[in-house]
Amino acid sequence: MSMTRRSFLMSSAALMAVPLAARAEAVIAISTPVDPPEWALLQREVIHAHTAACVKFFHRYFNPATGWLEETERFGGDDGPDDSIENVNDWPHLYALGGDDVLRQMYTKAYEGHVRQYSAARTVDVPIARLGMYFKEFPAQFDWQHNGEGLTVFNLMPLGAPYDQRYRERVKRFAGFYMDEDPGAPNYDPKLKLIKSLMNGSRGPMLRNATALDWTGDPIEVENRFPSLGHGEGAYKGMLAHFEGYGDVVGDHPLNLATTQLATNAYMLTHEQKYKNWVLGYCDAWAQRARDNGGIIPSKIGLDGKIGGPDGKWYAGAYGWGFSPIVPMTGKPADRNRVPWCVGGFYNAYLLSKGDDKYLDVWRKTADKFDAAGKVVDGKFSTPTMFGDQGFYSFKPGKYRQNFLEIYALSMKPSDRARCVETEWYDFLEGSNPGYPVKALRAALARIRSQMETVDSDNTSPDMRLADSALDYNPASIMALTQLIEGGLYLQHGVGTNRTSMQQGGTLLYSRLRYFDPERRRAGLPPDVAALVDGWGPDHVTVTLVNVSPSVARSVIVQGGAYGEHQIVSVSDGAATTNVDTATFPVRLAPGAGAKLVIRMKRFANDPTLSFPWEATVADLGNVAAPQSVKKTD
Repeated sequence: MSMTRRSFLMSSAALMAVPLAARAEAVIAISTPVDPPEWALLQREVIHAHTAACVKFFHRYFNPATGWLEETERFGGDDGPDDSIENVNDWPHLYALGGDDVLRQMYTKAYEGHVRQYSAARTVDVPIARLGMYFKEFPAQFDWQHNGEGLTVFNLMPLGAPYDQRYRERVKRFAGFYMDEDPGAPNYDPKLKLIKSLMNGSRGPMLRNATALDWTGDPIEVENRFPSLGHGEGAYKGMLAHFEGYGDVVGDHPLNLATTQLATNAYMLTHEQKYKNWVLGYCDAWAQRARDNGGIIPSKIGLDGKIGGPDGKWYAGAYGWGFSPIVPMTGKPADRNRVPWCVGGFYNAYLLSKGDDKYLDVWRKTADKFDAAGKVVDGKFSTPTMFGDQGFYSFKPGKYRQNFLEIYALSMKPSDRARCVETEWYDFLEGSNPGYPVKALRAALARIRSQMETVDSDNTSPDMRLADSALDYNPASIMALTQLIEGGLYLQHGVGTNRTSMQQGGTLLYSRLRYFDPERRRAGLPPDVAALVDGWGPDHVTVTLVNVSPSVARSVIVQGGAYGEHQIVSVSDGAATTNVDTATFPVRLAPGAGAKLVIRMKRFANDPTLSFPWEATVADLGNVAAPQSVKKTD
């Protein structure tokens, strides 16, 4: 392996002026033949298998001409606009991993159709959306459990298309709804640094108690129509009953920290300082509230900035620490505390601040308080997950471990690792579970097959489907790909290996590595190339790169972090070490060749960017941000 850095450190203009072939001396050459490992062949097959499966799913549930989801349009927490676009969850990331171009065509069509569909859709009884469920291409008004879920696709779209002008316009407009930039959407109080309601959007905040109707949506025929409803209701009356007790929405709520996804993407696309300042300022305000509340992030902030609002109850609010509404089907309370979902906001601040540990410490100190309240229940040490008028309650066995899988991946502190739940993936990275890659990739193939069997057996018509009816049939199965190719956290939704028990609501990508295809000028691994991140530490990551083609050489650019936030110091194949000192390096793989690379890095050393490596300026690849010109190359 040999490499020089001369041409790779040219300015952006010089880089663009020099053809790739003329920069061949800057490439790390891998020429050692290897037998294609089982994991590499499986990985390429998982990427390949998604294409036909996603095409089949798209044509079954979407109108391919308009991009509209063929379902019964509704507004509400049971089934609403957020569920509609979630039907193509993970497709933007799959494309950015190296998936087929048709994936991008389909999810782009779905998103454009989604915006038009729900801008045209209106409620009759619910005041919020009588003029359109979407306004200015964004939810008119709803909470950030649901708004965040509805942005899982949007927030990852720039991974594959950072120069799309329409996306840039949208993300700046959407971020502006929360930065006091739109007089029609006065969601944010810039003096107190608070968002004025749990219910907010492009038409501003809800400054009254919410009703069950606000949450549920217009009356609808349910009996003998839909195979099932999300919460088991048998009629519209049960849907209304589900949302009784959800009225306390006025004032700021930690779920609103999910709004920082918008400004973070806007910053990484434009490098306008105002977006970074807003994210850090809003997260700093929440960190201060936690300190003022004895270390626990409060779930209720009044319009005057007072913790706990008028009643002084820091644990109040819909989806707050003490939120255990009665389930109408059982007559029993259900714990629906969503405060842990707020951590994505602090991850964004950690990224933009180049790894300031104070943002992760907010959650650590909250968890410390819940651990300190632990006690023995039925012979087992247990910690609470809720707090209400009665104090701590809802005790679960073990220490309070929620969110620490992700926090450790960012911090790499042993003390955070000690608080993680057990995961096969981390065991693999630490050398004790060598069979995990093959197991995980085979499980992904099995899941795709199972999803397609369900699609084939689904005999519903559009008027028998709600927005979330086909969600569980989405064939995208990228958790193993994210972990193994990128060393990345799969944070989109649900429960599973390397996923916590909460939905992350549109969280951005956090990974050790990312890849680009310099020949096709797009994000993702090139054809035939497989990558396995098989070890990590605070200052390094190891990855095996393999070209499974026996006849065609392949080129790939390796980047430190999803957004170039990690500075790569050096790369070694065990025989030679090459100094890099930038965020990316190119590799040329001979036919059938492969090697394990040890990459030394300074994590979170760079200003994050969404620019492609060949479009990036020297400032992007190093420590200082520079304004980016918009090139309509997509």
